[in-house]
Amino acid sequence: MQFLTKQGMIKSIWKPIWGMDQSIMDEKIIEIVKKYCGGGLIQIILSNSRNPKEIKKVLIRPVQLKGELFYQACEYRGSQVFHKNHLGEELPDKIILWLKDTFRQAQVFAEDGQATILVSKKGKVTVSEKKNAGALGACGIQPAGNAQDIKGHNRQKNYILTEGCPIPFLVDLGVMTPEGKVVNVRYDKFRQINRFLEFIEDVLPNLPKEREITVIDFGCGKSYLTFAMYYYLHELRQYKVRITGLDLKEDVISRCADLAVRYGYEGLHFCKGDIASYQGAENVDMVVTLHACDTATDAALKKAVDWGARVILSVPCCQHELNKTISNDMLAPVLRYGLLKERMAALITDGLRADLLEQLGYRVQVLEFIDMEHTPKNILLRAVRKNELLPARLKEKKREEYLRCIRELSVNPALYRAFFTGE
Repeated sequence: MQFLTKQGMIKSIWKPIWGMDQSIMDEKIIEIVKKYCGGGLIQIILSNSRNPKEIKKVLIRPVQLKGELFYQACEYRGSQVFHKNHLGEELPDKIILWLKDTFRQAQVFAEDGQATILVSKKGKVTVSEKKNAGALGACGIQPAGNAQDIKGHNRQKNYILTEGCPIPFLVDLGVMTPEGKVVNVRYDKFRQINRFLEFIEDVLPNLPKEREITVIDFGCGKSYLTFAMYYYLHELRQYKVRITGLDLKEDVISRCADLAVRYGYEGLHFCKGDIASYQGAENVDMVVTLHACDTATDAALKKAVDWGARVILSVPCCQHELNKTISNDMLAPVLRYGLLKERMAALITDGLRADLLEQLGYRVQVLEFIDMEHTPKNILLRAVRKNELLPARLKEKKREEYLRCIRELSVNPALYRAFFTGE
């Protein structure tokens, strides 16, 4: 039976929901979900739980992962939020199961309308639909703006971690509010985290999924990106992973270790230690070194290559070494200016690191980490180990080019010394 309400909503009622007409009800719910997913789904909220102590509600939003559309479900269980990704074809059956076993209400918000599915205690089902949905808001979740605002926001940003779905470590680290809204003054950090995850997403085909992967994060600091890396690899992409964050600050390491235990991140560990002397692993799949100062970056790169790491992600910082000795008659008119000399020395340091990694069997990209307006330390070296070795002739040519370059600039980089002179 259908009728038009005063508010202009088309309302349909069926009963009983689960019984002899169950297949009809399943088809109707599938029809509703498919209709609104195809019409630019914004979010689905499942609420009015039959067992709120077990699970309070579920928020579902579309997300893009490596160009593929998924539906991310944020499950609110006690004081924690768990995230799972579902393919589009899985979503209707999953929602039917939730309505059968757990929830009495589903609200569907899309660009061109909205629908509400209500299930009474006696099993009567009411479905209401309305075109041109207004502002969103339910179950304590308040996305910023109306549906049109969110459409534009998603089209422009399209982040791996989405706003509106609270992520525990981002809440504790002050990037998100408990409702999942990104704190305005921390939005740059939110962008940085997502940008970093995009770099990891691109190299996933180089990481094995049939076994546990080992990741070392040198100089992890407050560990925004370390937590994000674990959350992305383990929670969103279901990789078996063991990540170790290493830093010299004991108080920072202690806090991060406590947070990892609180979230139940069993594969995430933090240790106090120095990059050069670290002996806590024999085989490592990925090495991350972000803002390790001066030649500490070179020590981390040396460790990574010695381990045979499949992936290296490095954001160098404070490259003072070459600045002390760099000189060249042709470049003298430029190098006499301290600021320009410092910047050129930093760029040359990174270029020589990238070239040396190429000689050592890696495919290297020099990428922009985040916009210059946020920090001058915005270069990321992404190195992926190649299966094939360089032909001897090409390897010799690259070595000659490298040696000629460092002679002309009067520099002797730490990474070169570490590999070829034993210093």
